[in-house]
Amino acid sequence: MHPIRLFAYTAMATVLVLRSLAASAEVPATASSWLESAVFYEIYPQSFRDSNGDGIGDLRGVIGKLPYLHDLGVTGLWLNPCFESPFRDAGYDVSDFYKVAPRYGTNEDLRNLFAEARKLGMHVMLDLVAGHTSDQHPWFRESQRHERNRYTDWYIWTNSVWTWSAPNQQVVVGAAERDANYIPNFFYFQPALNYGYAQPDPKAPWQQPVDAPGPQAVRAELKNIMRFWFDLGASGFRVDMAGSLVKNDPDGRATAALWHEFRAWMDREYPDRALVSEWSSPQVAIPNGFHMDFLLPFNKPGYASLFRKTAPDANPFFDRSGRGDIRKFLDEFEPLYAATKRQGFIAIPTGNHDTVPRIGDGRSGRDLAVAHAFLLTMPGVPFIYYGDEIGQRSTEGLPSKEGGFGRTGARTPMQWDDSRNAGFSTAPADRLYLPVPAAEDRPSVAAQRDVPDSALNTVRALIALRHAHPALGASGDFTTIMAEAGKLPFVYERTKGGERILVALNPSAQPCEARLPAEVNAASLRALAGETAAFRREAQGWMVNLPPVSYAVVKVE
Repeated sequence: MHPIRLFAYTAMATVLVLRSLAASAEVPATASSWLESAVFYEIYPQSFRDSNGDGIGDLRGVIGKLPYLHDLGVTGLWLNPCFESPFRDAGYDVSDFYKVAPRYGTNEDLRNLFAEARKLGMHVMLDLVAGHTSDQHPWFRESQRHERNRYTDWYIWTNSVWTWSAPNQQVVVGAAERDANYIPNFFYFQPALNYGYAQPDPKAPWQQPVDAPGPQAVRAELKNIMRFWFDLGASGFRVDMAGSLVKNDPDGRATAALWHEFRAWMDREYPDRALVSEWSSPQVAIPNGFHMDFLLPFNKPGYASLFRKTAPDANPFFDRSGRGDIRKFLDEFEPLYAATKRQGFIAIPTGNHDTVPRIGDGRSGRDLAVAHAFLLTMPGVPFIYYGDEIGQRSTEGLPSKEGGFGRTGARTPMQWDDSRNAGFSTAPADRLYLPVPAAEDRPSVAAQRDVPDSALNTVRALIALRHAHPALGASGDFTTIMAEAGKLPFVYERTKGGERILVALNPSAQPCEARLPAEVNAASLRALAGETAAFRREAQGWMVNLPPVSYAVVKVE
């Protein structure tokens, strides 16, 4: 048995005994309780902070910056993959799920990160690449052998090397010792783990059903991996490509059933741990086991239309032109919100490691203030991609790094200060994971720390506001008050436990004015953030008047 896995099983037994002894003494916390007030921060480990001068960010670098994140108001961290890997796809090609990649540190470093974050009231969520491994993984090396062995059916193999195609799937031809070809999930070096087929093709007997021994063994191993890191202190997992595990699953039911089973297991053994999906179908993911699902630009054009162009002639809503259409987002979001309300949370991120351009591209600090006012007052759980709190920009024209291709420019080092390498690393510039932009106007944490209206301090103030008001929490109710195509402002209400808060946004370069509907009945409105005099009461009701590129958050009293 793998020594690390043996340790995992021993640790698991110890934890179960301790948990059993404590069960009668207290009711365990649930993931939903801490997600209610969570603000997450995504860390791309290799680009966040290098502690040992080798040019690559690492776990000790993250630990060293925990006070900064705590001061910002962050309560949750999402680490992109930090497991051992050949790094042909930035760690999304795992070669050992039980070991931290040496370039990031050790398992003990990750355990220390969990512990130090907990001391500051923060939870750390790991990235779980559930659907595939690296072709360098020992499981795959065994699976590709001619002789049958334990791992023969852990991956998806055709019946012959001459089977060169499969409907709606890629096939890697002639790359194995065995007389078969394998199905990859993304790049050719990422062979898909075998969770079975929801509807196996009778003409393709190599397509195994979900209850076959191979798929069941893979499912059990995934649970072992999760248990190992839970027992070391992980607060949860963000599951990569969560909706893609079971193949030929057109309605997603078989994959959803898998996660429903995993959630039931977690609720029994790890009720305080969170499961977050990269599915971008909250109406499917949340009712079937996930605490939360992301909105992503790849298949959610409404979300994409908030900050990024969805077509050459389509301006995003958060754009000074004022030609964006908030209805593109709301027509997508409101049905998803209604379908998942009280069941789980929708995550609306500033961006992530796969998203170009960054939210800071082409936006001033004032533009960003309005965008962050939206992100940090919406229902669900906000996610801030590292550097977005200072308006860090993408770098164009970089060659691909570790499978980044067009995404590489959004993965450059965090800009801490104006020292060499922007304070990211003491290594020579030519040894950095990616270059630091040379632009004189590049934003940094140090340059914004003491500027009251900087992007950094605006984000800090908005997070503090969110923490201070239950109505702005993840489960506070959301109601659209004013949102018409081609018109501003955009106004919405958040409510919880008798607390009512209004948010008004004007991302355009022109002032805007509107009369609120009669149902906005309030004796007074107390300013909480943004423009303090945006609302005024007249005989016919409340008026809202916002100057160019501004926002207002007020409490109904």
